[in-house]
Order: sequence, then structure tokens, then C-alpha cells
Amino acid sequence: MAAPVLLASLRASRAQPDTQSWPPVFESGRNQFTVVRPRRPMPQLRLQDIGGKETLVTAKPGRITLVNFWATWCAACRLDLPTLASLAGSRPDRLDIVAICTDTKDLRKIRTFLGGLAVQNLACYVDAYGTATEASGAMFSLVGMPVTYLVGTGGHVEGYIAGAPEWLSPPGAQLLQYYREQS
Repeated sequence: MAAPVLLASLRASRAQPDTQSWPPVFESGRNQFTVVRPRRPMPQLRLQDIGGKETLVTAKPGRITLVNFWATWCAACRLDLPTLASLAGSRPDRLDIVAICTDTKDLRKIRTFLGGLAVQNLACYVDAYGTATEASGAMFSLVGMPVTYLVGTGGHVEGYIAGAPEWLSPPGAQLLQYYREQS
């Protein structure tokens, strides 16, 4: 008789985590937001925009940055990128989103791929120099496709989620709010 009570207690404690010390649960299909430790500062990324211009991307103090990695062959990316664009359009003053193509450096192919999606509010780049994923000691590991890393307001990489999560859902909003308050 004690086991069901203990199990119910464990379920209740998982359902309502201590929001002061641990982020809320955010899931997408078989994937869940995973906290990374030790936290490290987001490095400056040398990227190329889809117009071919070199740019340096950094986390801005006091703002959350989502660093998303996607590929033109990825079916889930066709769902994820428009969701991220909607998120960027709904919170332009509090959130930065950087979407980085990883499978090709062919800008025409990337523009064609993006042209078929509703991504007008999304800053898209190419990791043309390998600084985000290939460089020795690269900060971001591609554990799935797509994968999105969350950089907190202090500029540290906090965690990641693979797949196409619904960032505009209440759990997505709760996760972003949690990290907004963790400055």
C-alpha cells in the first residue's frame, strides 16, 4: 500500500517542480529541454547571412538568445523554422533568435528552401566558417536536427532541445520566462 502513495508523491513532485532552482519541463515529442552543465558563455559566432555578408553574432546582455541549427534536408525543420519566426515576431524586444543552416553553404539552395516557409521575422545564417559546430572545442553539439540551444540573459548556454518544440505553447512560454528571471 505504501508504494502507490510514494509513486503518487513522486509524480506530483515531477508535475510541479521547484521553479526557483530548476527550469520547468518543456517537451517536444520524444525530446525534452536538457540543462547543460557546466554552463559556459556563448562564444562570438562568425557566420554568413543568407545574402552572403559576414557577420559576428553574440548573445546580448539581458536578453535570451535561441541558437537554432537546421538543415535543408530536415523535415522537422520545415515545422520548426516558422514557429521560431512567429516567436521572434511576437517578442522582438526580449528575445533574439539565430537560425543557422548546417548542411550546405550554397546560399541559393538555402534561400530557395526558406522561400517556401513563412520565416520573414527570422535571422538566418550559414556556418560557412565552421565556428559554431566544427571548430575545435565548438560550443554547440548537433545532438539532433533541428536542435535549439537556449542562451540565458547572462550570456551562458543553459540547455537545448532537439526536434520542433512548440515555443508558443504555455510550457514554452514558462521556460522562456524562467530564464528571463534568472539574470
